[in-house]
Amino acid sequence: MLTATGLTCVRGERRLFSGLDLAVAPGEWLHVQGENGAGKTSLLRMLTGLAHAEAGEIRWNGESIRVLAEDYRRDMLFLGHHGALKEELTPLENLGLAAALDGAELAEKDALDVLRRFGLRGREELPVRFLSAGQKRRVLLARLVTRKAKLWVLDEPFTALDVKAVDMLAGLIGEHLSDGGMAVLTSHQAMPIAGCKVVKL
Repeated sequence: MLTATGLTCVRGERRLFSGLDLAVAPGEWLHVQGENGAGKTSLLRMLTGLAHAEAGEIRWNGESIRVLAEDYRRDMLFLGHHGALKEELTPLENLGLAAALDGAELAEKDALDVLRRFGLRGREELPVRFLSAGQKRRVLLARLVTRKAKLWVLDEPFTALDVKAVDMLAGLIGEHLSDGGMAVLTSHQAMPIAGCKVVKL
């Protein structure tokens, strides 16, 4: 379970939120809502350990994520709004590189299967710089399948996706939750995925 108590976020001289509590258990997902500039991305970065809260504590299975460090990061996958892809590499090479950085095994056949599942058939060997914004987003989202993580933290994952891809991703999140996974995500649209909890900033 992921829990946070009394989180406070300050950016510059502005307090974005304070005293924030949340909890996400297996089979649940948290929809972080708020206006632009409310601190949604800042909250996600705190939950991943990439940023520190002004006050408060974040725990994974009862232990501070600061203490768990790498153990927590192995259980968690963060995909930011502006995900990093190597433009000169192909989708296949990007997935292989991400797996290597995660210390995970990824067979080429499995990577190809996932890319095709995400509608990238025929583009697996094309340098990423030639892909559209939506296709690049699909390459990033393919990591949800190739990287086995209990907790998904996703910043605007539906950005640049067409209706078909949105439905596919919603289904993928649903499968993850059904398998006992958890997710925290920001999105400007409502998603018909069971197990939703909402936090408004």
